[in-house]
This record gives sequence, structure tokens and C-alpha cells, in this order.
Amino acid sequence: MTLFSIDETRCKQDGICAAECPLGIITWKKGETPFPSARAEDLCINCGHCVAVCPHEALTHTNMAPEDCLPVDRAMALSPAQTEHFLRARRSIRCFKQAPVEKPALAEAIRLACFAPSGHNLQPVRWHVISGRETVKEHTALVIDWMKASKKQNPALAKMLHLDLLIGAWKFGMDTVTRSAPTLVLAQGKDKDPTAPPACTIAMTYFDLAAQSLGFGTCWCGYFLMAANAHAPLAEKLGQDKGLKTYGVMMAGYPKYTYHRMPLRNAPDITWSE
Repeated sequence: MTLFSIDETRCKQDGICAAECPLGIITWKKGETPFPSARAEDLCINCGHCVAVCPHEALTHTNMAPEDCLPVDRAMALSPAQTEHFLRARRSIRCFKQAPVEKPALAEAIRLACFAPSGHNLQPVRWHVISGRETVKEHTALVIDWMKASKKQNPALAKMLHLDLLIGAWKFGMDTVTRSAPTLVLAQGKDKDPTAPPACTIAMTYFDLAAQSLGFGTCWCGYFLMAANAHAPLAEKLGQDKGLKTYGVMMAGYPKYTYHRMPLRNAPDITWSE
């Protein structure tokens, strides 16, 4: 099978697939059936635009057919008001119930996050889930070790990040690093892949938003992220000695409390260039 096939009984020869192909590897002339351009199979990034955009279900890609793809249901599209409510109602959760998030819910949020865009559709994100409060605490202890070392090696940075307060809290049994979360979710990528950092950040944002629809809460974990890439014992424990790097860390758990209002934020600072 070539890169894609066209059902000529359905194709209207409108050229929409050719116009939408990001790589321009679909050849089309008015009144003719589209066909793969030279080197199309080598250049294709498997984004599926050609399959998704055809209104007639006439194009079948070698890696996906129209019937394999979930159809867009216009009736389910969020209104502007619903979109605002969805985005503004999301909160960073720092008080969690002890019960861990079930694996199916975490897996579903990660599955949805895999639909996030990535450069050249490389989809470089690898997910690492740390489950169970005791396991999370073991990892968090290594973050504290990094903080103690940072106080000696880079006191200015330690002061700016208030590391002394976090170390002191940990000493008295309070976890202000991972907030006693029962689960951590990490987005990792190859350390030499330039597409990995933005892809992980975008995918983690998708995960963050998907979580609220599945009933659990999240919070970005910046201290853990810094330690993961600066403290060798933690990096090794996370498997980063295998050429991976962590680009996003999220606490996850069921919220202990319910929010009833949406806080205000600063007005956007916009520069318009016309």
C-alpha cells in the first residue's frame, strides 16, 4: 500500500487534503484525484490531517483510516462561556486526600494528554508515574538532599527559593515540596531532543486540564523538577541516566477541599503588531 489511497467513488477532487497537508506532499490539480508526491512516504509525519480534513471520508492513510478516527461532534463543542468556566475553575491543588488516584483515571488523563501537539509530530513524551505516598516521600527526600547541597553550593539561589523554609518544614514532618500528594506524574524526553521540552510542557498542560474532568486535582511541582535535573541521585532514580531528562512534574490526588469561586487575575499585557 502506498502512503495513502483514495476512494474515487467518494473523492470530490476538491483538493482540501492537499491544501491542508503540513508538508505539502499531496499532489493535486483541479479536476483530478490527489496522489502522493515524490518522497511522500519519507517526509510524512503521520499527523493525520489529510484523513481528518476530508469531508467525504475518501482518503485512507496507511497508518489510519477514517473509521479509526473519532468523528468531530459539533454539538459537543464548548461555548465561549463554557470554555471560560472550564479554564477558570481549574485550581492548583495542594491539599490532597490520602486515597491514591486509581490507575485507570491516571492512564486516561495521560491518554488524553498524548493528543497534545508536538514539533514535527514526533510525540517524544515519555511518562513516568510515581505511585503511593511512601514512594513519593522517598523521592521527595532526595529533593530535600538537593536543597541542603544547594544551600552550601549556591546560597544566593537557595535564599531566593526559600529553601531553608522547606528544609525546616521537612525536618518537622511537613512536606511543602510535594504537599503529601499520593502520586507524581513526570513528563520526560530524550535529553538531546530539542522538541522534547516544549512537547512535555504542552502535554503536561493537557494532563493538568484533563485531570479535572476525571475528578482528581493536580499541581505543578517546580522544586521536584529542578532537583530532578540537578541532583544525580534523584536523576538516577528516575532513570535519567539512560539519556532521559524530566521536563515536567505534576502532583496528583483527590482534592481535600472544594473551591466555590474563581479568583481574579491580572489583565493581559498585550503588544499588537500590525
